[in-house]
Amino acid sequence: MDKPFAITLELGSSLANKTGSWRTERPVYVRKQPPCSGNCPAGENVQEWLYHAEEGAYERAWRVIMDDNPFPGVMGRVCYHPCETACNRGQLDEAVGINSVERFLGDEAIKQGWSVEPLAPPSGKRVLIVGAGPSGLSAAYHLVRLGHAVTVMDAGPRPGGMMRFGIPAYRLPRDVLDAEIQRIVEMGVELHTDSPVADVLETMRAGEFDAVFLAVGAQIGKRAYIPAGSAAHVIDAVALLHSMEGEDPPELGRRVVVYGGGNTAMDAARTARRLGAEEAIIVYRRNRDRMPAHDVEVEEALEEGVLMKWLSTIKHVGDDRVVVERMELDETGFPQPTGEFEELQADSLVLALGQETDLSLLEGVPGIEVEDGVVHVDQGLMTGYPGIFAGGDMVPAERSVTVGIGHGKVAARAVDAWLRGSTYEPPLPTLAADFDSLNTWYYADAPKTVQPRLEMVRRQSSFDEVVQGLDTDTALFEARRCLSCGNCFACDNCYGVCPDNAVIKTGPGAPYAYEVDYDYCKGCGICVEECPCGAIEMQPEEI
Repeated sequence: MDKPFAITLELGSSLANKTGSWRTERPVYVRKQPPCSGNCPAGENVQEWLYHAEEGAYERAWRVIMDDNPFPGVMGRVCYHPCETACNRGQLDEAVGINSVERFLGDEAIKQGWSVEPLAPPSGKRVLIVGAGPSGLSAAYHLVRLGHAVTVMDAGPRPGGMMRFGIPAYRLPRDVLDAEIQRIVEMGVELHTDSPVADVLETMRAGEFDAVFLAVGAQIGKRAYIPAGSAAHVIDAVALLHSMEGEDPPELGRRVVVYGGGNTAMDAARTARRLGAEEAIIVYRRNRDRMPAHDVEVEEALEEGVLMKWLSTIKHVGDDRVVVERMELDETGFPQPTGEFEELQADSLVLALGQETDLSLLEGVPGIEVEDGVVHVDQGLMTGYPGIFAGGDMVPAERSVTVGIGHGKVAARAVDAWLRGSTYEPPLPTLAADFDSLNTWYYADAPKTVQPRLEMVRRQSSFDEVVQGLDTDTALFEARRCLSCGNCFACDNCYGVCPDNAVIKTGPGAPYAYEVDYDYCKGCGICVEECPCGAIEMQPEEI
């Protein structure tokens, strides 16, 4: 029989010696946490679903995502992909387009009508969720899979929270959002809109709920005192974006000034352009380096003609103009006034100064601590009142869809444990696979796939989706750019280079497609040196 490698010694032959007793170290197959998974706020097993996607097993890849996140179509559009920031491939050429592949899988699931089954039989327990935003709906999804009866109550006219009322349609098409929400409802979640909860304890008692998860979000725009004329048109950005879900869009005029430097400010200015504003100017008191908005948001806004006026603050609003004072940063980076003023022509001023949460439903609830507008919770997101949990924008954390979805999963697992008389224990951190542990010579050059974008004229005049998705071929290519950091992907390198034929194949597929026969391994470490993904380590010999 032809041998696939140059080394042809057979175990048990007169030339193959049992040299294991000479070793001081032995090679061991390990599993490390890839940086993409470790940096995902939703806690996705990114590398595992990419592994299935690169085999073309798209439904299997989607189901791995759905173990952690019920919104892959949404997240593939609105997540700012910290997984890609951490991706080791970014040090080789460009990070894997994880976000774009996730979007492809989410869209494919909607197209094919894939659904998810429960994981546990009915428990007989009832859980109330207040808020139908990303955190609340994520918790509902996971809890119903765990066998609990779930009721979601939301004050808004339609579910989705800030996914619907805070993210413009050019970033998140409503048919995608509706489809992924409908999938959750069809699993048995009872959803009530136009149903505000004024007193959580009373609602809990009246509905005979065993536990509550609060996820009301931050949908109240912060205000600032700015002297204004009686006819000045001032609106907050949250109200502007919320009104876009109604039948009649707001009238902002030809010249719009947006005050703020976050992602909401970018969305407000870009929305103003689409509503017909000839000029949309963002006024922000610091410079671009200190702007909280993500770079991609700033770049897309600039592409669409939004103007930026950094190191400026608004002092007065007139009927058709805004008075701006120039600022300068002191040695600590804090903006200081200069006394230099100028006027900007403006028909409207949009305030994008952040959002606050309405916590009035918690008044009179014993044991709950509120500080700086957020609720204190433990590692399982339970408040100081037993059985009441909280997450999303209500608790101290970064405010994003991805973080909210992750909170929903954690809360669901903590609620499930509490209802069953145990305590939720978050998974312990594992060893991370860093770039230095890889042998990058193994991987071929593969430039990142560029997602098509809508032409500029339509971007400025419609709410059509700006960033387009991948097709089947490009999604497959992008998934195959994954380096499989820290985990075996059955490349056969160790099997081929072992000079003693001590590496044995245990079966097809990864992880752990091989094992070492230590009777014949002399501990030379060649397999470790030649492993592309750092999935083998030399460890001290067992005594």
